[in-house]
Amino acid sequence: MLVAVALIVALTAALVVAARLLSTRRRNAVPIAGWTSAAGHEFEGLSDAERCDLIFAVAALGDDASVNLLERALDDPSEPVALAAARSLSTLGRRTTLQRYLAARPGERTRRIADAVELLS
Repeated sequence: MLVAVALIVALTAALVVAARLLSTRRRNAVPIAGWTSAAGHEFEGLSDAERCDLIFAVAALGDDASVNLLERALDDPSEPVALAAARSLSTLGRRTTLQRYLAARPGERTRRIADAVELLS
């Protein structure tokens, strides 16, 4: 019985330490993509998938502030996130904005994003 109690106490202590370490890492996380801070500080440090979800939610708003945020998201270091922003701009009818952005940044990444947007249109 005493061994079981000691085991439970040790397990609980390990869980508390692990939770604190994870919490500290999250608080000290460096934002991956600066554009997320424009949406609010609670969005800094999101994963690629979470940033894509944010892009699709912002795109659904369709107002000028949302379009501005989507334009900034085109510079996200993650290509799938940038593609989500490009696709969203295209869907919102902002193809001229997207074409201007792509023309100003020639390269392989830009070509892949342009090809994917064209394929999805």
